[in-house]
Amino acid sequence: MDSALDLLRQLVTSPWVYLLIFGLTAVDAFFPAVPGEAAVITAAVLSTSGNPNLAPVIVAAAVGACVGDHVSYAIGRGGGANRLAGFPDGSRRQASSEWARRALNRRGGLILTTSRYLPGGRTAVTLTMGAVRYPRRSFLLYDAIATVTWALYCGLLGYFGGLAFERHPVKGVLAGIGLSVIITLGIEGVRWLRHRAHRRAAARLEFRQRPTDGRRR
Repeated sequence: MDSALDLLRQLVTSPWVYLLIFGLTAVDAFFPAVPGEAAVITAAVLSTSGNPNLAPVIVAAAVGACVGDHVSYAIGRGGGANRLAGFPDGSRRQASSEWARRALNRRGGLILTTSRYLPGGRTAVTLTMGAVRYPRRSFLLYDAIATVTWALYCGLLGYFGGLAFERHPVKGVLAGIGLSVIITLGIEGVRWLRHRAHRRAAARLEFRQRPTDGRRR
């Protein structure tokens, strides 16, 4: 364990660590299997010793995430838009794509900002926004807000975790990543409950609006 920790310290004290964080967070945006968030939290935990510097860690994470989101958006805009255009009129897939388009037009900024905290969700949202051709300028603005707040969240979470476990940095890393997972699951749980409540409300409204034939039994 000590040798692994020493190796990790040597890596994060190298000036290349900022480029590594940039690359991991960029790829993580369109390939969620890459541990971009864990890398940011780990570097932030170890920044309590003064090296690496927390501010460049947060900047590299924010810029990398923003670049990766735009790559995902471009992929969706290229292949996804052509696929959506090929859906036959009146099909369920076309209806779903129109629903997604309307939802993003109404609440695109909120959806993009919230999904940034969900590893798989952010990729799905950025791909969809590209596929429905969400305006580039609006995407850039909201994505900048989303990636900066996400990078601050990861950086500060790791930093304070490192302070809490200053003598046991591995525990600080595990605590930071664990808390991040708990918060992510909490956001996803709230989103699922709200979606379930909306579906129930829609079902009740549909039931009330059903026409009756006026016959009595």
